Amino acid sequence: MLPGGAVLNKLPGNGDLLAWRVDDGANTDVVRLYTQFAKDTGVRLTYFVTGAYRSWTENAALLRPLLESGQIQLGNHTWTHPDLTKPSASQVADGLSRTDQLLRNTYGVDAAPYFRPPYGHHNAVVDAVGADLGYHVATLWSGDLRDSAVLSEEQIVKMAYQFFAPQNIVIGHLNHPPITHVYGQLVDIIRARRLRTVTLNDVFVRPKTPHRALGFVG
Repeated sequence: MLPGGAVLNKLPGNGDLLAWRVDDGANTDVVRLYTQFAKDTGVRLTYFVTGAYRSWTENAALLRPLLESGQIQLGNHTWTHPDLTKPSASQVADGLSRTDQLLRNTYGVDAAPYFRPPYGHHNAVVDAVGADLGYHVATLWSGDLRDSAVLSEEQIVKMAYQFFAPQNIVIGHLNHPPITHVYGQLVDIIRARRLRTVTLNDVFVRPKTPHRALGFVG
């Protein structure tokens, strides 16, 4: 279990696990294609949801079964993606609360305790506000596909070669189409390195029934 006030940027211990996280949701087609990719391959993912984007309601029917099975997990990435160190405490609370309610109302899930502060920026005030709402784990990363901006397919694959490594938490983004053209190459890296993809709950929450598989190893 995670302690209160945790900052999570890498999976604990030594092993063969990869936590692949994807954030935002600016492009509804990218959310759809990422989710279909997970459905087709069995890869396990954690999505950090920016609630203001319509992609989260438009893809609910496709996404909901993967949430129910535990293959995809949802976390809180605020409502409008501000730098949380700049708004007032009440504004920070409002942004986290609105996304929390969206996830409860649309998917019936509780995303706590994981929140992803936009740009990785947080401070004691932000952490305290999050903790008051049940979000006591600021979730950062140890690798980045760098696709929050538009990158070429070759650049994305290069980032995956660099960061798809044991016990890393690697972030991507649900924003731009090039990532959707290289899923096969990313799977090849995971298989070649015999990594198992996991959600955060796979690692930190003991499931009621064991998962038959936590991803693929080739």
